[in-house]
Amino acid sequence: MTVLAHPADPTDPARPAGAAAPRTVCPEVVPDGGGAPAEVRRGTSGVHVRDVLALLGAAAAALGLTALLFDRVLPFDGPLGFTVVLYLAFMSLYAVLVSLDENGAAVRARLAQVLVHSIAVLLLTALLLVVGYAFVRGWEALAHLNFFTEDMAASGPLDPLTQGGALHAIVGTLEQIGIALVITVPLGLACAVFLNEVPGRYARFVRTIVEAMTALPSIVAGLFIYATWILILGYDKSGFAAALALSVMMLPIVIRASDVVIRLVPGSLKEASYALGAGQWRTVWTVVLPTARSGLTTAVILGTARGIGETSPVLLTSGIAAGFNANPFEGPQMSLPLATFSLVGYPDQTMIARGFGCAALLMGLVLLLFVLARVIGGKAPGQLSRGQQHRRVLASARDADRMAARAEERDRPPQPPSRS
Repeated sequence: MTVLAHPADPTDPARPAGAAAPRTVCPEVVPDGGGAPAEVRRGTSGVHVRDVLALLGAAAAALGLTALLFDRVLPFDGPLGFTVVLYLAFMSLYAVLVSLDENGAAVRARLAQVLVHSIAVLLLTALLLVVGYAFVRGWEALAHLNFFTEDMAASGPLDPLTQGGALHAIVGTLEQIGIALVITVPLGLACAVFLNEVPGRYARFVRTIVEAMTALPSIVAGLFIYATWILILGYDKSGFAAALALSVMMLPIVIRASDVVIRLVPGSLKEASYALGAGQWRTVWTVVLPTARSGLTTAVILGTARGIGETSPVLLTSGIAAGFNANPFEGPQMSLPLATFSLVGYPDQTMIARGFGCAALLMGLVLLLFVLARVIGGKAPGQLSRGQQHRRVLASARDADRMAARAEERDRPPQPPSRS
């Protein structure tokens, strides 16, 4: 066994001047053979046994204390009050238990951590309850294939769930939100680019109007399209009118979110583009928009989420139809939010089940659209797709072959002229 020795402190006053520093024995030992000292691994996990025991102990004590208070002391018996008192007792007891081993700053940090995690769990629980309740209530309708392949033209409240479906509402929702995206995305991105690339008083005025329109009530958008498109211009209610109303709702959301994202593009990238001789709009098209692609996709997602679940604008501009209508420019056209609103108002359980089925289907459709949007445009800024990488590799190979051919021609000796 080898003993490791280290030099003593050179500032020791007991050591004579000019004398060599003595060797002190270090308690570290290593096996014979001159190997490195054995490593002692240190745990990096943020979860410790005492923290888990403090959480479990505070939870058990809070549950017992709250049950005792509600059973013997307080005149309350509601579940909401029980939950509030239980949470307050848990936080108080947890602070007391943590203070036994930690200082005041650590106690406040632990309480803030527990509070943040509690809010996250509460929101996740509420989301799961809403989504799960809609799927459970609508499963009776979703379990039948005819719900996706038939409309309600020949079905009524007394018909079983094996007849009728929501095909007309599915097609109407897809067509209306598709038309709204075709209108909203180019206008929204163009307006966001204008607000960032053409500053001035008019740009500030437009930004103020956009920020004010983000809080526009949906019924006002429906009334605006109803008054202009239907009453003044004289067109009938249709899916296209509903798409226009949805566009009014989605446009300020897309503009506002895209404006914030484009602002985050580093100015050095645009300056480098200008230094290479590119113009302003070529810089926007080839530098700014590709860099902010993932954020712009998020802006489109936010606008879609705002418009796809609206009911009142569609009710005013499209109307209610029980039959299938694939033409958005003529006749009333149903949508999934409007079908949910109309079906849950019936007293029959079959119609209510169809309404909850439409709601569950709408949530699934929104999730599918979000996943597709993330897959299509959710790459990191500057990241190339597989096709772009393949094309870049092929272009590099072609350039290398071309340069090699030129070098070979340059190094080839001149040929003597041929004699006839």
